[in-house]
Amino acid sequence: MPSLTAKQADRRLKALPLWARRAKVIHRTFVFGGFEDAVAFVNRVARAAERSDHHPDINIRWNKVTLALSTHSEGGLTAKDFSMALRCSALFSGHSGRG
Repeated sequence: MPSLTAKQADRRLKALPLWARRAKVIHRTFVFGGFEDAVAFVNRVARAAERSDHHPDINIRWNKVTLALSTHSEGGLTAKDFSMALRCSALFSGHSGRG
């Protein structure tokens, strides 16, 4: 899967509210009511990542989870990153315990 140009990545990013691009990575921080909700979200992301064989970098800070996506094998952003970001946003939207 070929890497996207910066212009292509920025165009796709418009469809992902609250996600941002820094160089060859897209990222977003999700905020929850507490640690258990944050970890439950990470577990749902982990299951989705395993199914798609595309794994985000994950940082957990009490009630905040930051996900960062890049296709390391391609040296940049690909359609897989934006697809996974969309899945993660949907998982967050479906989470009833968020803060």
